[in-house]
Amino acid sequence: MVFDTTTTIAKALADCTGTQDVQLTDGGEHADLASTIAFGLAKQKKQAPVKIAQEIVAALKNNKDLADQGITVEAKGPYINFVFGSAYVSAAVKAATQPGYGSFPKMDSRVVLEHTSANPNGPLHVGHIRNSIIGDTLARAFRKAGYRLEVQYYVNDMGRQIAIVVWGFDHLEHARHDGEKEDAYIARVYIEANREIEKDPGITQQVDKLMQLVEGGDPETVKKFRTVVSHCLDGFAVTMKNLNVKHDRFVWESDFVRNGDTKRVIGKIEKLPQARHEDTLLALDLAEFGFANKYVIRRSDGTSVYAARDLALHTWKSANFDRAIDVLGADHKLIGAQLQCTLKLLGEKAPEIVHFEFVSLPEGSMSTRAGKFVSADDLIAEVTKRAFDEVTTRRPELDEETRKDIAKSVALAGIRYDIVKISPEKSTVFDWKEALDFERQSGPYIQYAHARACSILEKAGTFAECYDLETEQEIALAKKIAKFPDVIQKVVAELRPHLLATYAHELADTFNSFYHYEPVLKSEGKVRDRRLTLVKAVQNTLQESLETLGIDAIRTM
Repeated sequence: MVFDTTTTIAKALADCTGTQDVQLTDGGEHADLASTIAFGLAKQKKQAPVKIAQEIVAALKNNKDLADQGITVEAKGPYINFVFGSAYVSAAVKAATQPGYGSFPKMDSRVVLEHTSANPNGPLHVGHIRNSIIGDTLARAFRKAGYRLEVQYYVNDMGRQIAIVVWGFDHLEHARHDGEKEDAYIARVYIEANREIEKDPGITQQVDKLMQLVEGGDPETVKKFRTVVSHCLDGFAVTMKNLNVKHDRFVWESDFVRNGDTKRVIGKIEKLPQARHEDTLLALDLAEFGFANKYVIRRSDGTSVYAARDLALHTWKSANFDRAIDVLGADHKLIGAQLQCTLKLLGEKAPEIVHFEFVSLPEGSMSTRAGKFVSADDLIAEVTKRAFDEVTTRRPELDEETRKDIAKSVALAGIRYDIVKISPEKSTVFDWKEALDFERQSGPYIQYAHARACSILEKAGTFAECYDLETEQEIALAKKIAKFPDVIQKVVAELRPHLLATYAHELADTFNSFYHYEPVLKSEGKVRDRRLTLVKAVQNTLQESLETLGIDAIRTM
């Protein structure tokens, strides 16, 4: 029933008004759901929205489905408010005590989600991992929503940055330092090579030659490129594991040159009326679609640019998946829009793109090329150290190994939550102190609420589950728990993972308020049973929320 209430209301409104667009929204403080349909009908009926709302409410009073589910309806000015009854609340709590709460049935629709895809020329830095965390949280939400999902990392193994690294390995002293991580090793060579290029711009011609050789399939050059990129990816894998980020497949850019897909897509582009040729240079004039700059596909030396290989990749995605989603930085807005436009001209499905602004540290901006960056590894290490200090202050009686395990989970929660809680289109500065604050809007705060629920249940022992709630605090908590499945669906529909972060924090807040006002362990009989049942439901919902956010739902802190 908890999953059918919105559908029941939507159907009742549609039957009553004759329109399918019933404009349901959150009811805020006054209701569980509200409809603004009266505004939409006002122009059509030439009546005031308030009068229309009153007429609709009068008609809905006789709806048997609403009455059976205990849903009350009232007009509040031009708004139609719906308040859910006790049957809804009981069903919500019962559903929330079950394993996997919030999961939806498996669907046939295939989705591909690409995220991170940083150039493999140095460690992932703080600016990269917002991509990773947004992408991984979306992936977890899609899987919970029942989608068949493949998460991909698109490996740029043919770009100029990689050619510079290869040149560095060919011409510079590059012995790996003891204990040096693979991606840090690659970055050191890349930085040194760039310094040499600054001193001798003539090296650029040698780099260009390497790019021509790798696109032409020269076996020795291809092997060099693949080797340095693989080293960097091995380093990335360690960082990703520490961030609890997972990819299903690494898709290599060069494969779309080797298998002929890039050549085929260029052939199709050459036939478009928007194609512009200057000798061997090929570009698209997309001015009619609002793009001032030409979209270059092939250089004057005959080599393809990144955009051509990207088009080949997305043509392949279009053929093999029902829906494609890319997570890209705000600096990719132009090329992302050009990509979408060109794919539509080619008759292919264009990807949905989640653009995000960058996360930074108070220390300032970062650049791999200049050697100025705070690596994600350094960030994780520093946050883990600070988390260990905090856990030691709070729980000095625990042995060191236990405190280290808790600190690792708390650090992960601090990083992932602080980054994902802000909507993607807003830039953010990672706040060390706030990220680890157990008493504010942080991942550890939500973990702490979950641990509190676990502790209550452990102390309580056995009890008979009871779903008949009575007090205002009990019902408010149950209704907040009931929203979880809808939040999952909204995250997937709108591609906005911060909505889940906001919900998890609100649920923790509502639980803490309930616990403050309503005695649980000290209550007796049926009251004790129903409150412990609520605690079990909130513990399970917090666990499902945290795991979907990629955060450990630890049982003690």
